[in-house]
Amino acid sequence: MPNRNRPDPPESSPGLVRRIGIVSATALVVSNMIGTGIFTTTGFLAGDLGSPALVILIWAVGGVIALTGALCYVELALNFPRSGGEYVYLSEAWGPAWGFINGWISFFAGFSAPIAAAALAMSAYLGLSDAGRTVPMGPLTLRLGDAQVAACAVVVVFTLFNVFGVREVGRLQTVLTALKLLVIGGLLVLGFSVGQGDPAHLSLLAERTSELSLFEQFAISLVFVFFGYSGWNAAVYVAGEIEKPERTLPFALVFGAVGVTVLYVALNTLYVYAVSLQDLKGVVAVGAAVASALFGPEAGRLFSFALALSLLATVNAMCMVGPRVYYAMAGDGAFFSVAKKVHPKWKSPWVAVVMQGGCVLLLIVLPTFRDLVVYIGFTLYLFTALSVLGLFRLRRRPGWKKFSWISRGYPLIPLLYVAMSVWVLVFSVRAAPVASSMALATVFAGALAWRVNSRRGSSR
Repeated sequence: MPNRNRPDPPESSPGLVRRIGIVSATALVVSNMIGTGIFTTTGFLAGDLGSPALVILIWAVGGVIALTGALCYVELALNFPRSGGEYVYLSEAWGPAWGFINGWISFFAGFSAPIAAAALAMSAYLGLSDAGRTVPMGPLTLRLGDAQVAACAVVVVFTLFNVFGVREVGRLQTVLTALKLLVIGGLLVLGFSVGQGDPAHLSLLAERTSELSLFEQFAISLVFVFFGYSGWNAAVYVAGEIEKPERTLPFALVFGAVGVTVLYVALNTLYVYAVSLQDLKGVVAVGAAVASALFGPEAGRLFSFALALSLLATVNAMCMVGPRVYYAMAGDGAFFSVAKKVHPKWKSPWVAVVMQGGCVLLLIVLPTFRDLVVYIGFTLYLFTALSVLGLFRLRRRPGWKKFSWISRGYPLIPLLYVAMSVWVLVFSVRAAPVASSMALATVFAGALAWRVNSRRGSSR
């Protein structure tokens, strides 16, 4: 049952206004999805799976999972058309504690960590090194190489820009998305038409670096793939600022998931066409290696620079989306109260934006890239699965608006998403215990923070 004692939800607040149209909402989804993962994780998959067919197939499977999740989120968003995403859905389905924990997770793993990963990937594509001054800090090491400095500078710029309001940021997002799609489209068209690739690569196996069975490894590798698809739910986080959400949200979520899946399958086919899977193993800046192989070193450097610029769309999109979750939490009294402050002139949740920016800067200089990706993917699977699982409870409510596509496939569509997520999570705990433990520890810390926050509230 919904919590009747909570304050009115943020959509009743005069602070945020509905200014995001269908084009900007779709651009937001596409920009969040097409980002760090597709440009960095195929090198990990090459060694883990060892087969070009499996590498391409796993991106198609990831797209199906994202689409089923997007369809479920459409129904959730139609019933709760306010900013906050999973925080809202989990609070309504499972109670405010789970909403609080999700917001806690979102702050660290849902948005701050992916922004850090995108900024670091941009530095890698610019050829910047992460080797530099290191400062031991107990079990952690502060890394201050050129890559970290450049990544931090980008985050500071976009954090400040996102303080200036929704309309300006939405326009910038559309421009950056167009640039990203232009670069990817050019890479695909020129790569297959005039690029110096070899079709024989598509059948050449690579020596696997994983000792796990393919069944287990496929599940674990879906963590990297799901990181690549993260962002399929981006529009629901700003639902309170979307014009005509009943029309805009379904289009943005479904079109974004389907369109990006097609692009991802095509891009990975091009990757293997350009460079053998054996030579892709362990490569982080995959796009740079592919562009150099297809067009030569000079053209490769040009594409690398363009791909680095395209990653700015991912940084900007998440800098925009994340603070809306913290804003929604603060509006319900489940986060620091200052996060619900809206700038009187620019109409942005400026305190939440700045708080997130500070967290991103720390994540840029502390963990390794691979651990960051596993940590992000694990938490994304866990909390989106809990949100979709909530549909089975929420659909019993009187007056619930049922999305026709879900109704035709109910309960198969939500069950498929939940079952796939459980499969991935179980094998991730077994095969990647360190990163999985870090994710679960963050969940536990969120539960502890909720308990402390609840006690303080009851003592007042």
